[in-house]
Amino acid sequence: MCPLRILLADDNDEILGAIHQELAQEFEIIGSVSNGQDAVDAALQFDPDVVVLDIAMPILNGIQASLRIHECNGRTKILILTIHENIEYVSAAFAAGVAGYVTKRSLLTDLAYAIRQVAEGCTFLSPSLSK
Repeated sequence: MCPLRILLADDNDEILGAIHQELAQEFEIIGSVSNGQDAVDAALQFDPDVVVLDIAMPILNGIQASLRIHECNGRTKILILTIHENIEYVSAAFAAGVAGYVTKRSLLTDLAYAIRQVAEGCTFLSPSLSK
């Protein structure tokens, strides 16, 4: 079975590197971008299985980028990876078509599992947010 193809989007190079390192053993990382518009363009060009998006990014934020990706490519699953734990962000993300929401403080424990879950058609919410 081929590994899932993942596109990463975060405006912090250090975070991108950490995410890439965490996921590269299990998944095929097909690209990394640093703003929401590039995430939309790359998602349309490369047709990843899952896009992992930060919320706070330049040009288009992760919510705006999620909406555009979801409208243009319903096959690709979208997972938010963010520091924002406010319910308003969570609600806006799911309304924009994301399938999962992971907090950066749960990156090591939740991210790989969340990617597998959303790729299988499930939704995922970091357990720390459901309390």
